[in-house]
Amino acid sequence: MSDQILGVIPARYASTRLPGKPLALIGTKPMIQWTYHHASLSKSIHRLVVATDDKRIHEAVIAFGGESVLTSPDHPTGTDRIIEVAEKFPGYGIILNIQGDEPGMEPNLIDGVLDLKIKHRNWEMTTAAVPFASSEDPKDPNKVKVVFDRNGRANYFSRSPIPASFKAEATYHRHLGIYAYEREFLMNYNQLPASNWETVESLEQLRALQNGSTIGVYLSDKANLGVDSPADLEVVIRDFKAKGLI
Repeated sequence: MSDQILGVIPARYASTRLPGKPLALIGTKPMIQWTYHHASLSKSIHRLVVATDDKRIHEAVIAFGGESVLTSPDHPTGTDRIIEVAEKFPGYGIILNIQGDEPGMEPNLIDGVLDLKIKHRNWEMTTAAVPFASSEDPKDPNKVKVVFDRNGRANYFSRSPIPASFKAEATYHRHLGIYAYEREFLMNYNQLPASNWETVESLEQLRALQNGSTIGVYLSDKANLGVDSPADLEVVIRDFKAKGLI
């Protein structure tokens, strides 16, 4: 069981709300470069690659000195794309999936997810969450919610507000788009029985939960915004300017 960690950043050009999103400029650099840069600051990742089916993204990554793998354009899910890349790198026992639209992903958050995975090699996956900010709306279906037990194991993910504020005010946790997988589990992920939870919520990770796998949740106190829309991109640009990054 290898402790070597492969970081994979899946990046697709097609996006309903923001076409060409990985190449959207933040300052003078494309979003994928910022994501790659911040992920490369992790103390835990041994190798980092971008997985894309688009030559424009592939060439942009090579141009800034990153490593990129061209994948099949026919994958139904991002997880299938990760599996294709993992097959090319057999020596890595833990595979980390970082979404390409997380340009401000904090290296210490990445390390927290990986530390939790290394501590619990019997847990098939680990991920991350952060408390909702006062400015965020739990009813927003684009902000996925997660509930987890006292041992940090996910119970459910939803686009609806969970838990419901029925008799008391609820505390909501926003799920973050990062996963660490045990290699053997990942390589067999697309063989798991179909999940009706996954279908109705449109959330891939629910396939693992409904089939009885464990997803550990690393709870961070804060996280930078991912980019789901043009409005999110403007917020990120303002944030990067305020921090002196651009």
